[in-house]
Amino acid sequence: MTEIDKTKPVMVTGANGYVASWLVKKLLDEGLTVHAAVRNPEDTKKVEHLIKAAANSKGQLKFFKGDLLTPGSYEAAMEGCELVFHTASPYTINVKNPQKELIDPALKGTENVLNSVNKVGSVKRVVLTSSCAAIYTDAIECADAPGGKLTEAVWNTTASLEYQPYYYSKTLAERKAWEMAKAQSNWDLVSINPPGVFGPPLNPKNTTSESINILKMLGDGQMKMGAPKMGIGVVDVRDVAEAHFRAGFTPASSGRYLTSAHNTDFLELGTVLLPKYGDKYPLPKKALPKWLLMLIGPITNKLFTRRFIKNNVNIPWVADNSKIKKELKMSFRPLQETMEDSFQALIDAGILNAK
Repeated sequence: MTEIDKTKPVMVTGANGYVASWLVKKLLDEGLTVHAAVRNPEDTKKVEHLIKAAANSKGQLKFFKGDLLTPGSYEAAMEGCELVFHTASPYTINVKNPQKELIDPALKGTENVLNSVNKVGSVKRVVLTSSCAAIYTDAIECADAPGGKLTEAVWNTTASLEYQPYYYSKTLAERKAWEMAKAQSNWDLVSINPPGVFGPPLNPKNTTSESINILKMLGDGQMKMGAPKMGIGVVDVRDVAEAHFRAGFTPASSGRYLTSAHNTDFLELGTVLLPKYGDKYPLPKKALPKWLLMLIGPITNKLFTRRFIKNNVNIPWVADNSKIKKELKMSFRPLQETMEDSFQALIDAGILNAK
């Protein structure tokens, strides 16, 4: 049982990220002092949405400079904090050098942050933003999981530097975090493991998230001939932020939390948007056949390898979210609300234009 003193500051790494921005807003709205660590506090384009959130809240916001690959760079932000949210980690699928662009920042960054936690001494709990990527690589693995569902007990054993390196980076980083947590007794670790995170970004024009790319593909005509029925899990970014908050401040929270709301697929993400946006945007209405994807996928998109298509298309994605519902009393937004709010945010920001 870890009680966190809410009069003490709380630290967030990567504070201007997609999930972290909503978490910072929640912390500020609750009246907390947030030590926001970002790569460049002077870059107003990337932090002005946080400044605005602070101005409209009861809380206080203080910026600090922090870099995943600079040892000790988070120590100043951590001073006096009992709770640290480590959200910073690169999330991009299309990379030229996976070791340099994904593995090093995720793994060394986690090590760097936790070394500082050990050094500073005031921290009682670390909440790590992990991912379902640390649980599985391909939807086909759901069927092989105990009871045919992914749970917190399952670890990813199939990703590698060559195949799905992003998934590999999240697995290595979370394993390292648990190893370091078990080697000491001053602080405890809780991990939040979401699948595909959708929902409105607080800073749409400067948010790097694969879900933004997927929304663009759904809405700009790239999938007007059809979408792959590719099994994925989806959760709202606002619910992920809430899950982090509850994991931090629920004294009994422990271990991993599979933070998924919906077992779904790419096609459904498009079809739930049809009632509201179908007359103005070229949204997909039907599934692309798997044989066609096997034929054209590897040509049109290097990530759509035959192995990936075989293991994910027309394969249901199934996960068990009962632990987070029971222990953190979490409930989740409907898929339609999440998708409509995400889509509208991109329209309002001028990122998506009607046909």
